[in-house]
Amino acid sequence: MTSFAPEPPYTHGTPTRIGILLINLGSPEAPTPDAVRAYLREFLSDPHVVEIPRPLWWLILHFYVLRTRPKQSAARYAQVWLSDGSPLKAHTERQATLLRGYLGERIKYPLVIDYAMRYGKPSIADKLRELKAQNCDRLLLVPLYPQYSASATGTALVAAFDSLSCMRNMPAVRTVRHFHDHAGYINALAQNVRDYWMKSGRPDRLVMSFHGVPRVTLDKGDPYHCECQKTGRLLAEALALKPGQYEITFQSRFGRAEWLKPYTAEVLTRLGKQKVARVDVICPGFVSDCLETLEEIAIEGKTTFIQAGGREFNFIPCLNERNEWMQALTDIVLTHLLGWTVEPSTEELDNSRLRAMAMGAKS
Repeated sequence: MTSFAPEPPYTHGTPTRIGILLINLGSPEAPTPDAVRAYLREFLSDPHVVEIPRPLWWLILHFYVLRTRPKQSAARYAQVWLSDGSPLKAHTERQATLLRGYLGERIKYPLVIDYAMRYGKPSIADKLRELKAQNCDRLLLVPLYPQYSASATGTALVAAFDSLSCMRNMPAVRTVRHFHDHAGYINALAQNVRDYWMKSGRPDRLVMSFHGVPRVTLDKGDPYHCECQKTGRLLAEALALKPGQYEITFQSRFGRAEWLKPYTAEVLTRLGKQKVARVDVICPGFVSDCLETLEEIAIEGKTTFIQAGGREFNFIPCLNERNEWMQALTDIVLTHLLGWTVEPSTEELDNSRLRAMAMGAKS
């Protein structure tokens, strides 16, 4: 039997709103082993992230991963932790704040804009309840992953739908599936690189490093690899790069199975051994800097390249709060709001209230 959550108080004739929820991956509450263990337990227990048979994975997770990785991962988080917390959470919160202003300049409609994390806090379930309580009868879910994958965008939407299914009076829902080839997003990436090169000069090679996923997901029909390749190609075209001037790679391999190739670490090692003088790395699959960009690439990647014989390594920061990216995000959101942003008149609201009262409503 379905158990619905209690509905928030409602007054007839109250104007409704549109809720916009930015969704990102999440991070530990603190750079400590205990906080990292709690985060990894939630993250790695998601069957959309790890597709190993559940009984086998439960044993691996609880008797190996959660006993060995938290201390090591906590030390890595500590290297990039900000005064206001996790870099990913800090940037996502700022993006939500800026989006309110950017949208406010483009449309005059009652919007509620917030953010949530798939793992950790603030949770998707909590934020959806808050949006419902603020009389949002339409919701736009915006996973901040440019390229679609079942283990990122997919699981974020599943978590949202699970929460919505517990609402008796469910709002209308739209979703942003991906924006890997959106013109504004590509332009923001290209301008980010150009601005960096204007200050620092051009490299011998640009490496575009995307988050990695198991190779088997491509065989099963996940579009992630193809969308990464398209993003890389469009970015190269925008920068007028020729083949041989850039490489598309994949990072963050976990376990012994084959993941999408080529691996970023192996490419950086090869380039170092080839005595490529300068390599710049950008991570187009992340719109916010996080552990995977600031530590895995900017610190570990640099060490890998230099130790292999390379001379100069530069990490180009993610889009974060850049104006071009916020303009692109605004355009993406507005496209998905088409048809929703027609304000009801005062007369319509008054008539709604009067009809409800005539039918016996108290207010």
